[in-house]
Amino acid sequence: MIPKHINADGSHRRHQLTAIRVVRGILCLAVLLTTACMTLIYCAPLFTLLLRLFSIHYSRKVVALLFGAWLSMWPFLFEKINNTKVVFSGDSVPSKERVLLFANHRTEVDWMYLWDLALRKGCLGSIKYVLKSSLMKLPVFGWGFQVLEFISVERKWEIDESMMRRKLSTFKDTRDSLWLAVFPEGTDYTIAYKHRCPTFLDNAFGVDPLEVHIHIRRFSPHEIPASEKDVAVWLTERFRIKDQLLTDFTNLGYFPDEGTEGDLSTFSCLIYVLISAVYLTYITHFDIQPTPILGSLKALICSKKEL
Repeated sequence: MIPKHINADGSHRRHQLTAIRVVRGILCLAVLLTTACMTLIYCAPLFTLLLRLFSIHYSRKVVALLFGAWLSMWPFLFEKINNTKVVFSGDSVPSKERVLLFANHRTEVDWMYLWDLALRKGCLGSIKYVLKSSLMKLPVFGWGFQVLEFISVERKWEIDESMMRRKLSTFKDTRDSLWLAVFPEGTDYTIAYKHRCPTFLDNAFGVDPLEVHIHIRRFSPHEIPASEKDVAVWLTERFRIKDQLLTDFTNLGYFPDEGTEGDLSTFSCLIYVLISAVYLTYITHFDIQPTPILGSLKALICSKKEL
């Protein structure tokens, strides 16, 4: 039986908050925040300014690689360290597909569980969020949001329309992987929890949630109405279906058609860290200092001329 503990509001939580969980959570957060600051301060100017002057596409690929490598540690914390079970249901999303994603927003950590799906699809570094402009003013985090090309909005269409058009117009190159996440309070991507909605600290300390259930509906562009009036009706129907799904989940404890995604691979979470550790161990043990490829080729050419 899974132990349940009671919060001050009478709701159940999966684990009691112990000193060990607090220390473990603080250490995990310290590692994540420290590495984020280091990457932003030392790497971001190089890849988002200098490389971008020559190629926007390759600048985005490098940023996506670094961002995805760092971000993959969060699903590792959720699913491997905290043992939270993430259950996917509904439609399957093809890997490396460009996606406009609408998700419900019931608690402060909903947006974080998009990472568990994106990691499985190889698109973790390509997530862009539409978020309120006030979040761009947060120390350090605002820098990261700007580097990762998140789209800030004032929630006033007469102001936001031109900004969104300008930002989105830079993603016309289909080689640029893109998952654009919007939180209008729910359509295609519906998320539910057992037995209560978790907070950020619940996630960090491994107290909750026991399970996260994510239901996905996939629509091709031609299935979405073109006119503003028709798309409004279509979205209203999506809201109605989403609300019914959540009601049914509360009664039954599951979404229909579960099991569309497998368990998360530990290797996929830590691949960058593991490769880096192996490389650094190897060159340290054998006292290797790699030489420039161009310099080696030049020396080879010169030696052949002398012969």
